[in-house]
Amino acid sequence: MKKNKNGFEEANSAVNHAHGHRSRLKSRFMKSGADALAEYELLELLLFRSIPRRDTKPLAKQLISTFGSFAEVLSASPERLQETKGLGQSTITDFQIVKASAAALVSGEVHKKPLLGSWSSVIDYCRTVMAFEDKEQFRILFLDKKNKLIKDEVQQVGTVDHTPVYPREVVKRALELSATAIILVHNHPSGDPTPSKADIEMTKTINEIAMSLGITVHDHIIIAKDGHASLKGLKLF
Repeated sequence: MKKNKNGFEEANSAVNHAHGHRSRLKSRFMKSGADALAEYELLELLLFRSIPRRDTKPLAKQLISTFGSFAEVLSASPERLQETKGLGQSTITDFQIVKASAAALVSGEVHKKPLLGSWSSVIDYCRTVMAFEDKEQFRILFLDKKNKLIKDEVQQVGTVDHTPVYPREVVKRALELSATAIILVHNHPSGDPTPSKADIEMTKTINEIAMSLGITVHDHIIIAKDGHASLKGLKLF
């Protein structure tokens, strides 16, 4: 397109191209859903909301390349996201809102049913809130006698490969909440959900103390971005 001496046509052409790309991407999403989009395109749709007047494809591709996946971008810490050129605080806040919304959706499934009858919902919830964290978290799901969730608490946050856990404090908290059963959950930021020797020994200790007080440990689940492991399923306690 030929531009005038002020360059207005060239600027308008860039704006029209960006607008056309956004419209086509939105239409594809509305017609076929997220499965029809690459992960960077889904991220583009989110960036459209925060960055209304810029080509967001390069930024979306850069974020996926840096962090690994759409989920890992949303789960990245604000400090790490701030290192990305062109990413402002409003966009980072939007990422946090989307992640919190996803957690709220799966949390609803966990809260309304007995947990042992909706195990896939428990795994989905734990993966959403923990799988892509860059530090280990130790979480406890406290259950009543009908195996419905009383409370979900993060007890400890540690380093990239260790979280201190105090078995007597775990059981003490269960007694405070009048819980009759618990599910232990922690994440492995390394991506490998294989239980360590320390994981197994800690689970056995908690189980022994809990059993002596009439509290059942249903499972200890290890969550990682590459899958999950059940210590009960592996018959490790």
